[in-house]
Amino acid sequence: MTKTSIMWFRRDLRLTDNQALQAAIQNSDQVILIFIIDPQQVQNDASVNQSAFFASVLHFKESLAKDNLTLLIQTGSVIDIVTEIKAKVPSVGDIYLNFDERGYGRKRDQQTIRYLSQKLGIVAHPFLDFTLTSASAIKKQDGSAYQIFTPYYKKWLTSKKDQPLPALASIEISHKQLAEPFTDHLDDLKKLINQNHSYAYQDSLGEQQAANTLADFVSHKLVYYDQNRDFPALDGTSHLSRYLRTGEISIRTVYDAVSRKPASLGKETFIKELCWRDFYNMIYTIYPDQKNQAVNTKFQNIPWINDEAQFEAWKNGTTGFPIIDAAMQQLNQTGWLHNRLRMIVASFLTKDLLINWTWGEQYFQEKLVDYDPASNIGGWQWAASTGTDSVPYFRIFNPFTQAEKFDPDAQFIKQYIPALAALPADKIHHIDRLSDADQQKYQVILGKDYPKPIVDHALARKRAIASYKNLNA
Repeated sequence: MTKTSIMWFRRDLRLTDNQALQAAIQNSDQVILIFIIDPQQVQNDASVNQSAFFASVLHFKESLAKDNLTLLIQTGSVIDIVTEIKAKVPSVGDIYLNFDERGYGRKRDQQTIRYLSQKLGIVAHPFLDFTLTSASAIKKQDGSAYQIFTPYYKKWLTSKKDQPLPALASIEISHKQLAEPFTDHLDDLKKLINQNHSYAYQDSLGEQQAANTLADFVSHKLVYYDQNRDFPALDGTSHLSRYLRTGEISIRTVYDAVSRKPASLGKETFIKELCWRDFYNMIYTIYPDQKNQAVNTKFQNIPWINDEAQFEAWKNGTTGFPIIDAAMQQLNQTGWLHNRLRMIVASFLTKDLLINWTWGEQYFQEKLVDYDPASNIGGWQWAASTGTDSVPYFRIFNPFTQAEKFDPDAQFIKQYIPALAALPADKIHHIDRLSDADQQKYQVILGKDYPKPIVDHALARKRAIASYKNLNA
């Protein structure tokens, strides 16, 4: 009897080193390749994040077509769609997927697998593909989960990690692909890609581009990663996060390529960043409500001010703090934000402005092409001092000194705030003290050409510490 399987693509838009796909091809006579648009996960207003992700899906479909492979696009619930496929192709007996360990995806996968098995007799084959280690792999001796990163990291370093799978030729898939004339919902996919956001994904899609980005990073940037990664004017980061988010490259491939390089502080630092990714994935499975709830419950009721006008200034990059404004301009103009800047703007929003971190997390979800819930929520709760192993509430970034340290020549600031281009770096880093004479000299009138600071950082810092301290008493 012919053994027909479904390969259900999600955040694994690649043929290379794809565990579920590899297993499907090896264990099936014919395979249906499918991507399902789940209406419950689609936002009504197409965000940059959503546009970029579905642009990657479309690119994947078009790339497969060049190799005579068909990725079937469907819209609706997984259960309804698989039920319909089963009715048309009775030989379907298995479904292969790289499963979610957290959030909505985890519940959906569990419900789907149970239903398909009990009602349709379809056996699910789930694989761990998105992280290097599963959420349950790294435990304390008593079996409980780590809450502090450093001991987790030490144990993570010694844990077994899978090697990348051998290359799978497209001809192998083509030979087994089922040529069933299903109705394709390609128009539904295209509607989810807002062309106004093309800046966030043009020239940065697909497996080949992801592979090129990895090769460039390990060859030219990795050894200096520890030195250069905090300076936004330098192109010192990997730029792999967007491809890991869509699965256009596998985390195993990244880890393997980095691991093969000679020992260096850059290599050690980058591998630690990969561990943070696994750590936050684990934290999200333990605290499934952390998108809206503080992990550290004593800080659940911080007396946020939540000034909407100041929130708009933060979003639009008009706070009067040059490093904050330049960072938000980078986010709004490119769909990406340098990691050091993510920490600075998050600290400013939550501590200087006392605006609820969930507001910032939601804005990042809309704007980031590399948005991953676990890492983004973890980062925001870290900055807001509400998460596990987060920054102490009394450690608050000073936007001016952060700019002096990590953008000393104001090169990054000037790139995104042309109005300040004529000012010397030292004037930019102390713009709150810019004299009337200097405003006239450099033709930068505060309040006209560039906003005055919307808060006094020193006073805002004292206010934040007092607010947190009362809850910590």
